[in-house]
Amino acid sequence: MPLFRFTRKGGLPRGPRPHSPLPWIALIALILGLIALAFAWLAGWIGRDRPTAQRFTDTIEATGPAHPGFRRAHSKGVCVAGWFEPTPQGAALSRAQVFNQPRVPVLGRLSIGGGDPHGADAQARVRSIALQLVSDNGQEWRMAMNSFPFFAVPSPEAFLEQTRAQLPDPATGKPDPAKMAAVLEKYPSARAFQQWAKTAPWTPSWANTQFNSVNSFWFTAADGTRQAVRWSWEPQAAPVTLDEAARAAAGLDHLADEFATRLASGPVRWNLVVTLAGPGDVVEDPSTPWPAGRTRVQAGVLSLEHMQPQAGGACNDLNFDPLILPDGISGSDDAVLAARSAVYSHSFNRRERETARGASGEAAGVSR
Repeated sequence: MPLFRFTRKGGLPRGPRPHSPLPWIALIALILGLIALAFAWLAGWIGRDRPTAQRFTDTIEATGPAHPGFRRAHSKGVCVAGWFEPTPQGAALSRAQVFNQPRVPVLGRLSIGGGDPHGADAQARVRSIALQLVSDNGQEWRMAMNSFPFFAVPSPEAFLEQTRAQLPDPATGKPDPAKMAAVLEKYPSARAFQQWAKTAPWTPSWANTQFNSVNSFWFTAADGTRQAVRWSWEPQAAPVTLDEAARAAAGLDHLADEFATRLASGPVRWNLVVTLAGPGDVVEDPSTPWPAGRTRVQAGVLSLEHMQPQAGGACNDLNFDPLILPDGISGSDDAVLAARSAVYSHSFNRRERETARGASGEAAGVSR
């Protein structure tokens, strides 16, 4: 290739044209701009309505008084411990070790809904169970389950919108009914949830309450077969209804007191019932119940044998992240499930910081 070339008119030779620096400058500016945009996004300076874990936690905290060191949701509860014993039917669905050994130790927590650690047990519409199963190979299955059969809203954005509607109005100190009415109008599942809350029977004990995963997961069998599932802890205790007069007369710690009395007579048990998704069932939306009549498999039995206060208890410093799963169980693409995991983690880190600063005396069982 010649070092010089001549002009068309045969003039003097000229050297090669230097490359312009402008494209490189533009590329560098673009990269810096993208970095700045990403930083602003992560910092929350833009996209302020997106449902980040920090925004969720801030909003949940703003619905009521602060209680340092306590969980932001389901603040009141007790620690429990016991065993899980799987069935061969469970092992056929998932290769997880929890289904392939005779007994699995369980650490857990029974709780009520809401952010008040001093709330009245018998007045809490929602009850919850959180469990950690650790198998012989060291893998963990953590779950956080609730007494309602489906989620009130279909997405993290809707969940944040619903939570914001519960914020107290500065003028009245109570939530604005118009805001919640707008949520109910917008989301049919929220209206269905409200109907469940009004009509579902109240049970007198955690022992005869059914707890549901609500979100969907995937089980993978030993041969690689995958199956979308939801699961429930169905109580072995006889179903009993607590009427309105009995609830009104119940003590502040009614559920904890009743459960302690029940444990004195022996373990309390639930059956793990796994529901298999059928053709066309919505896996990613926890606000859409699956039709009745789907195949159900009893995959094991949970036996709780011990209870202790959560302050200073073994469960108090455990994050029951529903996406901590063993091989053979995996999360679905449900965005609400991912949001729950992120918010649990963020809330847990805040509690840990409060503990480190010495601000969580009551939650840790330290008298003041």
